[in-house]
Amino acid sequence: MKALVYYGNKDVRLETDWPEPSVGPGRVKLRILGSSICATDIEEWQHGPLWVAHETPNPISGRQVPLILGHEAAGEVIEIGDGVTGVEIGQRVAIENVETCGVCFWCKRGESAVCPSMSVFGLSDDGGLAEFASWRGDQLIPLPDSISDSEAPLAEPTTVAIHAVRRSGIKPGDTAALIGCGTVGLLTLQVAKAAGAKVIAIDQRASSLDLAKKLGADYVLNSATDDVPAALADFTDDIGPDFTFETAGAERTPVDAINWTRRGGTVVLVGIYSATPKVNFNEIVGNERTVIGSVAASPGDYRMAVDMIGRGLIDVSFLVSDVISLDDVIERGFERMIQPNKDVFRIVVQPG
Repeated sequence: MKALVYYGNKDVRLETDWPEPSVGPGRVKLRILGSSICATDIEEWQHGPLWVAHETPNPISGRQVPLILGHEAAGEVIEIGDGVTGVEIGQRVAIENVETCGVCFWCKRGESAVCPSMSVFGLSDDGGLAEFASWRGDQLIPLPDSISDSEAPLAEPTTVAIHAVRRSGIKPGDTAALIGCGTVGLLTLQVAKAAGAKVIAIDQRASSLDLAKKLGADYVLNSATDDVPAALADFTDDIGPDFTFETAGAERTPVDAINWTRRGGTVVLVGIYSATPKVNFNEIVGNERTVIGSVAASPGDYRMAVDMIGRGLIDVSFLVSDVISLDDVIERGFERMIQPNKDVFRIVVQPG
């Protein structure tokens, strides 16, 4: 089969004769309907390995590089292994992409997003940038007809947004600043609005800010031209936002998130950082700000994402910037996503 395989730093290859996955007990074979290219895939390609299992095999999957990339995916069930219930041949499903051990200290506390043994579809096991994939049958979520094949992979970044908003503890009437109006940022905006918050969206791209406004942002600020601290003070009666979600992942933005949040407020860091920012921790200590890291998802987040998209509470259609084939995944996918002024959110790869 065709598959995009990660071998190492700056080394991804479209293989045309990669072995098809087999199906063992508890697992399902899927025909991939679509897999979206994430900024994390690009960071792995250019700066990794960061999350990809490379030096030693992952303790759950037993796999390490070379691996098929693609952790945002959906498929059609074509073969079912022994012991699998709840899915049927021909059913379209979202792939809940995090597999955890279930027995460690963190899993037992319901904090499975930080399970040390975590295996991730497309990062520590073969993923969805291929014609076929295999995954656990109990981690497949049936898709409603209201979600198209090209939209279905976007349930994964929606899960990241839901997890971040849940971890924040935000309440109706709270004010949230959002730094970064990329894919995860615009999804976090929608989830925060659904939670009843007032949201101020911040970015350097006018087109992203226009979209943020359409998706319900109460205010938008261009960090390249606006005096953001002054504007935030004006919008919040000189108090500052109760919460700041940082989704940009740039070197400066987590520092801004801390500095711009009100005294006693909460900062949620969602971005994945390839640079190491210099932080004045007195801004945290002296102002009693809470800083939370948020990654991946907890049990129930993925199903909530599928439900909210399916019921029209979250719109992911605007994020599908292009649909391409596996034959074009490097030139029209990865190469396009690496451009500093890229004009895309998510490129969905459909094997076709």
